[in-house]
Order: sequence, then structure tokens, then C-alpha cells
Amino acid sequence: MKKPILFTFLFFAFVQGGFAQFNPINLNFSYGALEPYIDSTTMYVHYNNHYFTYMNNLNNALRKYPDLQKKNLVDLFKNLNTLPSELKTPITNNGGGYYNHSLFWTMLAPPNTTPISKEMKDVIEKNFDSFESFQKQFEDLALSCFGSGWAWLMKKPNGELYIISTPNQNNPLMYSGLDPNSSKNDVIVLGLDVWDHAYYLKYRNKRADYIKAFWNVVNWTEVKKRYDGKQKDLFAQPD
Repeated sequence: MKKPILFTFLFFAFVQGGFAQFNPINLNFSYGALEPYIDSTTMYVHYNNHYFTYMNNLNNALRKYPDLQKKNLVDLFKNLNTLPSELKTPITNNGGGYYNHSLFWTMLAPPNTTPISKEMKDVIEKNFDSFESFQKQFEDLALSCFGSGWAWLMKKPNGELYIISTPNQNNPLMYSGLDPNSSKNDVIVLGLDVWDHAYYLKYRNKRADYIKAFWNVVNWTEVKKRYDGKQKDLFAQPD
């Protein structure tokens, strides 16, 4: 399948007759570019169906709250307890789904196009003893997610890395101040979607195979930018 060149049409088909606060990001690769590790059909459905549904539901939930429509999405995550009660679940589920996937798309790249740099590998080895140890810990955590969820590589303000998983469409930013391992200044460096919709068409119930295949399509250039603080988090901001 080809890159979603009908993006503009799809987007305006959605917003006609109503506002659009958060918009989808374009993929930087074609649907089939991640083959054989992520198949084109999964990529198409994941992007056009699941991702757009989270975004549409998020925008619809904010319709009655013009002041919140202008808020940074990350700020909403970090202040969930101050939101109107009817918004907490939509922001967590659909805001999380939109934000997590927007990040995830940038963290993927066609095989062998964005190898890990020596600098980034050194950082990982410093924190996890070896790159293989990091991969094993990340894979084990991703595999241990009961039902649906995400696995994350996080960076503390002092540069230290740690791994955390979250259920459903939650992300670590929602736990700032609640999880003893995190703070409001921690940064998501890498994330892996371990919902069934991310892999089931190709891997069926073999989640472990999907997780191992993920290393072949990681955009390590993006990971390094996020670690260095050189990548602005565009997905946090309303348009």
C-alpha cells in the first residue's frame, strides 16, 4: 500500500462541520516500508483506523471545553486530577491513544535506515550494563503487560535511563508525582505498542516474536534526538 496521500481529504472529511484541535501526523514511510517486520495491512489499519479513532474521540471530548482545547496535551496528562470528572477517562484513553501513537510513528523507520549511534549505544550500556541486557529487560517488560499496554524507555533529568510499562493507553507522563521512579521532568525516549492491534494480523498470539522484530524498525535517530532534548514534542501542542 502507498503512503496516505489522501491524508488532507480524510482530515477535512473529519473536521467539516466542527472544530479540530489535535491533528494527525503524517507517516514518514509507506505502509509497506517496515516489511517483513510490520506488515503493510497492519500499518494501514493501525494508522487509519485506530489512530484516527483516538484522535477523533479526543477532539469530540473537548468540544464543550473551549479553554481546555487550547491546553498542551502533556499538561492535561500531568493534571488529570484537576480535570472535570467526565473528561478524565476520555483524556486518559483517547488522549493517551492519540499521543502515544503520534510518538510511536516517529520511532519507527524502514529496516537498516537509522542504525543506533555509538553515543546512544554507550548511554544504554552505561545504564543497563550491555545493549543485550537492555533489550532483554525491555522485551521481558513488554511481554509481561497483561492484556494491552505499552513499554517505555524513559530518561531522568540527570540522564539516567529506566524502563516502565503502562496499561491500556496510559503513558508515564500521567503518573508524574505518583510513581516513585518518575518525575514531571522525565522524558519518553522510546515506546513500543503491545496492543493486539499492533501485531495480531501478522504474529497472531506470538507477541514475543513481534517484540523481537521491533528492534529491526527502531528509528534510533529519533531516539537519540529525544534523549538529547533536541526533538520538540509537537504532539503535546494544539494546532
